[in-house]
Amino acid sequence: MIACPPKTAASRRIVGLDPETVRLLRRYERAQRQLLGDAWNESGPVFARVDGSPMRPYYLTVRFHQLVRASDLPPIRLHDLRHGTATLTLASGSDLRVVQGTLGHGSIVVTSDIYTSVLPDVYHQSAQAIARLVLSSIRKTARKTRKLAA
Repeated sequence: MIACPPKTAASRRIVGLDPETVRLLRRYERAQRQLLGDAWNESGPVFARVDGSPMRPYYLTVRFHQLVRASDLPPIRLHDLRHGTATLTLASGSDLRVVQGTLGHGSIVVTSDIYTSVLPDVYHQSAQAIARLVLSSIRKTARKTRKLAA
């Protein structure tokens, strides 16, 4: 396998990780160091074969499909995880620009048109937030009106 530069400038990016993911990756790294011994390389691939070389993309795709089948979940493609990431990032309240950066898109249009869908709960949360804003505005207006009438 040959390492290639990213497709676009936007493809080169920082990936934000939560503390639990960092903990699991560090645990995996310790196990890899033990398993690979002298073949382990500090700047090598995160997921390596027993000889220290990178895992082939085809192997990862096949392994992913095996795990999906074993889980009794509906079948999905490995690439579908990008769509899920976009949807969950938006559902968590993140801005569309954060989703764009996470996915490494040069254009926010690509992110919004192709990689996002809205979960039903997000529609409900949005409706509740709008109602709070409208009701708050109505209350403020009513207070001002009462003061003027008094």
